Amino acid sequence: MTYVIALPCVDVKDRACVEECPVDCIYEGNRTLYINPEECVDCGACEPVCPREAIFYEDDLPEEWAEFKDINAAFFDGLGAPGGAARLGPVDKDHPAVEALPFQNE
Repeated sequence: MTYVIALPCVDVKDRACVEECPVDCIYEGNRTLYINPEECVDCGACEPVCPREAIFYEDDLPEEWAEFKDINAAFFDGLGAPGGAARLGPVDKDHPAVEALPFQNE
């Protein structure tokens, strides 16, 4: 099990979760943040600090955003588990489903 970042983060990327994550498993794409399911230790530190309420425990992900479980995991296809977002830095891509979304206004 892992935590998942859903639609409310797209085009916002507040990054409070990144600061709070003790294992540095939240990576930055072009339009949203992604939690690496292989590196997440399920501590839950990220969830309460997200001002957009975009982070959910996998089992609690609202049905309307269920696809974000697969979106978060698939973002790491080809990247694997780099061992920390700070080391890798921002990744110049997004999952195709995120790329296809219209710009999210607040």
